[in-house]
Order: sequence, then structure tokens, then C-alpha cells
Amino acid sequence: MTFIILACALPQYGLWWPFFVVLFYVLAPVPTLMARRYSDHSGSSNSCLETAIFLTMGILVCSFALPIVLARGSVILWGACWLTLAGNFIVYGTLFSFFLAFEADDSDYNMW
Repeated sequence: MTFIILACALPQYGLWWPFFVVLFYVLAPVPTLMARRYSDHSGSSNSCLETAIFLTMGILVCSFALPIVLARGSVILWGACWLTLAGNFIVYGTLFSFFLAFEADDSDYNMW
């Protein structure tokens, strides 16, 4: 989030348009969380989970494309675009790590 705020608040950039990617940060894990909640874990192909992953990837691509489109349209400067993209890598890396760490349902934490 620091990179996103820097992309918006530094005096040479001064526009808050890059902050709209935070909306994508909130929306990105929602389809996958919903699909994992309602999936049957049978081991075979699950169309609900695959659709959720497709929607999540679409949101992820949009969050990387938005700052590039804004920079190409001269709405924001390229420095703000690069700061926003760096923030995207960090946030999505954290979300990916969270899903990998808590993927196993048979851990001891479920006994609490």
C-alpha cells in the first residue's frame, strides 16, 4: 500500500487516479474464496472453482492494466505507473502466499 500511496501523494505526481487499484485488491480474492467455500473437494475438475480462478485472473489483469492505460493516456506520469505496478506485485504476492499457506484444510488449526 505504501507504493500506491506514494504514486498518488508525491508532489510531482499529485493525482489520486492510481488509488483505484485498491478496488481490485478488494475484489480479487472474492471469487476464489466463494468457490472454495462452496466446492465439494472431490478431486476431480470443479467448474465452479475454475470459473472463480478465471474471474480472479481477469481482475488481476485489470489491476495491472489500469495504471498502464492511465500512463499511456497521459492521465498519470510513468513514475506513478511504475510505483503502482510495484505495489501490485507486492499485494498479489502476499495474497498468493496466503492462499498457498492456508490451502490445506486438514491442519491442526481446524480443531479450535
